[in-house]
Amino acid sequence: MVTKLDRPALLGGAPVRTAPFPAWPQFDEREERNLLDVLHSREWGTHAGGRMLPEFERRFAAYQHAEYGIAVANGSVALETAFFAAGFAPGDEIITTPYTFIATTTAILRAGARPVYVDIEPDTYQIDARQIEAAITPRTKGIVPVHLGGCPADMDRILDVARRHGLLVIEDACQAWGAEWRGRRVGALGDAGTFSFQTSKNITAGEGGIVVTNRRDLYERCWSYRNVGRIPGGAWYQHEILGWNYRLTEFQAAILLAQLERLPEQTRQRTTSARYLNERLARIPGIAPMRLDERVTQHAWHLYMLRYDPAGFQGLPRARFLEALQAEGIPASPGYREPLPAVPAVQRAIRASIADGGASWTPPPLPVTERACTLEAVWLPQNVLLGTREDLDSIVAAIEKIQRHAAELARD
Repeated sequence: MVTKLDRPALLGGAPVRTAPFPAWPQFDEREERNLLDVLHSREWGTHAGGRMLPEFERRFAAYQHAEYGIAVANGSVALETAFFAAGFAPGDEIITTPYTFIATTTAILRAGARPVYVDIEPDTYQIDARQIEAAITPRTKGIVPVHLGGCPADMDRILDVARRHGLLVIEDACQAWGAEWRGRRVGALGDAGTFSFQTSKNITAGEGGIVVTNRRDLYERCWSYRNVGRIPGGAWYQHEILGWNYRLTEFQAAILLAQLERLPEQTRQRTTSARYLNERLARIPGIAPMRLDERVTQHAWHLYMLRYDPAGFQGLPRARFLEALQAEGIPASPGYREPLPAVPAVQRAIRASIADGGASWTPPPLPVTERACTLEAVWLPQNVLLGTREDLDSIVAAIEKIQRHAAELARD
């Protein structure tokens, strides 16, 4: 039955804002200068090393407190490269989160291993590290935490479990440039970490990715896998493994060098904006910002996430709340639509990786992830956090307006 709260009339009236939030990507003369340098150098590729690429790898690795960086074509490739370098193979089980972009799972499956999912924390949406140990079996080879939205997962517990069970930790930090756990930057806390530079990301070249590590052996294997199986210092036609061409171009490295210069100040601005929104939105019944662990000393704020409770809006469904919020000029979304093991392509791939054809596998119960996907999660993209205080106030005003309209309709 359609109720008054489901009617489009709720979206009526003049929108709170009609102006766009800050455009993304952002650039200035630094990107232009670097791109022209590459253009005139005629060294556009990086098959022989290039000039911009090694400089970016060095600077970004240092920025993340890592010794080595291996830049690749995109974040998905970064995951795949790290997993192959780590030796993930058929028969291995890799513990990870069901609430992330599909590339995390796809890369595990491409390495021949099988993802094992544990649920997320209800107030952070990060992997629930307390559940990891119970998921370990004799086949478990590694743990792949995802620092979702730019917020570090509980690396104390994850690293402790990994150490006691002899497991590798590969951090999916594809949304977490500069994020810190106890003052140490993510990606270099485990055995290796991966980052993405896709268009929406806080530092971008349209596409691109990187693996960082403090282990020389993993660096050399990643380097080799990216460079069609060549080895550092080896001959041009010397191929020691079956790698692939996953190299980044000099043009992309040139853009990323300029973007990296801008990242610290933008991170400070995003942090200030997120704290302001947290304070304002926490006062609104039915809206709960994500809990921030005190051990998180820097959040990258790729996503500003909050939890929506229809009870605070007279039972207004999340889908209608989001529609209303978008109509008010706020670019909100529901985020991931379903837990990864519920995705048909993932189910087929997992079943195909099991000896009995998958007859013994069923998707695990993931009640917190299911609730986040279908009922609670509301995402705002990182560029809104680069706006003015007036821009941030418009987000609060839009939510308060929707709440008032919901109450008025409920009284009618």
